[in-house]
Amino acid sequence: MRVHICAVGRLRAGPERALINDYLSRFDRTGRALGLGPVELREVEDRKGGGMAAEAALLERAIPDRAVVVALDERGTAMSSPDFAQALARQRDDGAQDLALLIGGADGLAKELRARATLRLSFGRMVWPHMLARVMLAEQLYRAATILAGSPYHRE
Repeated sequence: MRVHICAVGRLRAGPERALINDYLSRFDRTGRALGLGPVELREVEDRKGGGMAAEAALLERAIPDRAVVVALDERGTAMSSPDFAQALARQRDDGAQDLALLIGGADGLAKELRARATLRLSFGRMVWPHMLARVMLAEQLYRAATILAGSPYHRE
């Protein structure tokens, strides 16, 4: 199952980019044997200042056809790492070819995109900067792959 992180904004070179690249590289290596990956980061940018509606239109175009959509949303479901791993495995086992994980801009995701999502995932009740949310998501993808592979990376 191919994984697509569809995010508003462009991440520049720096520590966040280095962390994301590291975790996504690890995910690709670990996930390959599990039928997960590769992962692709699809960044969109609203240069005209159209707000959430314009961002939603750009994100819609970044989502592959027939992809299962997961929205990162502070109002969503908070999951443990093992539960997230099982949710990924369930989508893979149900035959999903593509999984799109959506990260909105500063104002979040438009209501229509949240409604389209099969799962609304929360990293807790706090609001996180969208650039940091990418790092957290990349790490959780890698952690999920290691859980499914039986690796000792995740300790409970």
